[in-house]
Amino acid sequence: MKTLLTASAIALTVGTAAAQDFSSTLPDAVGRVAPALESYSNNDLFGTVWQGQALSSRDRALVTFAALMTRHEADNLADHAALALDAGVTPAEISETITHLAFYSGWGNATAAARAVAPVFEDRGVTADDLPAVDPELLPLDEAAEAAREETVRGNFGNVSMGVVDNTRELLFRDLWLRPGLEPRDRSLVTVAALIAAGQPEQMTFHLNRAMDNGLTQAEAGAMLSHLAFYTGWPRVFSALPVAKQVFEARAE
Repeated sequence: MKTLLTASAIALTVGTAAAQDFSSTLPDAVGRVAPALESYSNNDLFGTVWQGQALSSRDRALVTFAALMTRHEADNLADHAALALDAGVTPAEISETITHLAFYSGWGNATAAARAVAPVFEDRGVTADDLPAVDPELLPLDEAAEAAREETVRGNFGNVSMGVVDNTRELLFRDLWLRPGLEPRDRSLVTVAALIAAGQPEQMTFHLNRAMDNGLTQAEAGAMLSHLAFYTGWPRVFSALPVAKQVFEARAE
């Protein structure tokens, strides 16, 4: 059985060993078919981007997993789940990320992610005791912020689909977002990553602001965008950049 590395152990090995760990997610076939892609991967993506100090390796692994799940790249999820575990993401956090993103990326993507990660958990000796409870004690609700969000959504869409309005209130913001298995900052982080990966920048304004309210810094948000360009493609990131720019400028006023 493999042993999960602690956050402190990761911090001690985040140099050259980390680059080797990241490159392990690249299939051998890439070098045989596209050697230039292998070079870009090893020298630029794994050798430079993953080593960037503006966003921790742990956060990079988490947003990469969120992006791949959203893009339904199930064949890549097992390797990246293992990478995330080695980078300090806990099994509970991976489990909760899959549950959370079911609501933002769709049930099919979440089901495929669970199927891909199951052998990794089995190999690592992860049991039900290591995973979040189904009905945990929820985090406190920010009543004022939720009331404002509810008023906006109900006012805009109450006469279109009260089912969406009601489920958004009861299932998402009074339940899912208050589950303690994933820190609010990380919940926001994977949500923004999923929106970028899905090509839905119009949804980013609320969630990027929420992420920064939850502790994500502007430098970290910028690094996330740079990182995700490699996993979602430059066009999706360039569609997200104007939204991020508006959020940063509005918060600086």
